[in-house]
Amino acid sequence: MSDGIKWLAAWDVPVEGVVFARGISADELAVRLGGGPGEATEPITHGEVEHLGMRGRSYGVRGDGVVRVGEDAGWAFAVEYGDSTGADRLEEIASGRVDAVHYLPTSARPPARIHYAKNGVLTCSLVRSIGAGVRSRIFHPDGSQNFPASREHYMAYHERSFGVLERRFGLSLPRAVLGEARLPAYSVRGTLAMRTGPEPDHQQIRAWAATLGLTWNDAGGRVPSHVREAWNHVAWQDPKETA
Repeated sequence: MSDGIKWLAAWDVPVEGVVFARGISADELAVRLGGGPGEATEPITHGEVEHLGMRGRSYGVRGDGVVRVGEDAGWAFAVEYGDSTGADRLEEIASGRVDAVHYLPTSARPPARIHYAKNGVLTCSLVRSIGAGVRSRIFHPDGSQNFPASREHYMAYHERSFGVLERRFGLSLPRAVLGEARLPAYSVRGTLAMRTGPEPDHQQIRAWAATLGLTWNDAGGRVPSHVREAWNHVAWQDPKETA
């Protein structure tokens, strides 16, 4: 039995975005998102993405984007990390009789932006689907959104939103994807070197970080992305500091 997607409504689910596609493989979905054909890493877990050394957005400059891909319930899916491309490429993903759904959680109400494209055309989004929203009590008949007062009711509202999608499209994302499930990863934006083995400058950065009181579990010889970003910033400001 599939896990569906209503579990994504929980407040503590650490997901930045998910793209679903029906009619293409997981690897093809990664390529349509911007990944290079055949350039997947060995399968990695959700937690191991941190060790890929992604560069974040800075002063309006795009950062690195990564996806981990798989398939479930007849759909390919891509879990997004960093400055990914799902929002920019949904119509391209849906070209050639493909259905594509992009889920993007937000910190504001509504709790998520969900867009659907088919045959290369953006067809609708959840927040604009007033008819479906009224039937599921997400919207009032006049089009205003039915926001609940308490956190518990807000969660129920959020789950109803996902329930509409789950029933309409049969979407599912295994819970294990954000746990110990290992999936291939692709770089979809930026110039990220998708290495999963030890990094050549690992010991140098580890020694520098130790002087600042920073430590991490480095069994794989990888530098966490936030430490790598700090190192790059210092190296740019004062090359002698990291020489």
